Amino acid sequence: MEQAIKNPNIKLYPIDKILQVTLLKIIPNFLTPNHFTVLRLLLTPIIILFILKEKIILSLILFLLAALTDAIDGAMARTRNQITEWGKIYDPIADKLLIGATAFLLISKYLNLYFALFIILIEILLVANGARRKSNGNIIEANIWGKIKMIIQTFGIALIFLFMIFNIHFLIIASWAILIIACFFSIISLFTYSL
Repeated sequence: MEQAIKNPNIKLYPIDKILQVTLLKIIPNFLTPNHFTVLRLLLTPIIILFILKEKIILSLILFLLAALTDAIDGAMARTRNQITEWGKIYDPIADKLLIGATAFLLISKYLNLYFALFIILIEILLVANGARRKSNGNIIEANIWGKIKMIIQTFGIALIFLFMIFNIHFLIIASWAILIIACFFSIISLFTYSL
């Protein structure tokens, strides 16, 4: 794997500190953040396949596992000083593929197609903006608004999975509300990355 970029001024987020004293303690040092990004990239098509085959409980478990790898790889990169150029590019792409694919399949079916396309559009704009900033030589760092957005999106999509399992209408209403909030954080993230 690629050599980590040494940066003594790495900003740690509260989730990084929590994971550092819990989950990261059991992750061996030979595993790097990029391994978890690759795992998320590999899990996404499997999740899509299981959703299409209507294996919903398994899809939900794998979706939550894939979302957890996002928190893990970011916390590992920052707490273990293992930030790489490869990770800066492919970590957000892995996030966008996971959210975009599940948004298209689930939100378009159970909420609204245009809402799903709006979420996907924002995700594409975030990736394009990151690529633009990188090509201009700017340092691309984790954005707290993007982190909050990812957590909220994960929760909102998980509620759709739970609706599919339990058929409780309130879960769809809650999912709508949570995903609308996530859209606000997406837009904030997009504008703060543009600065």
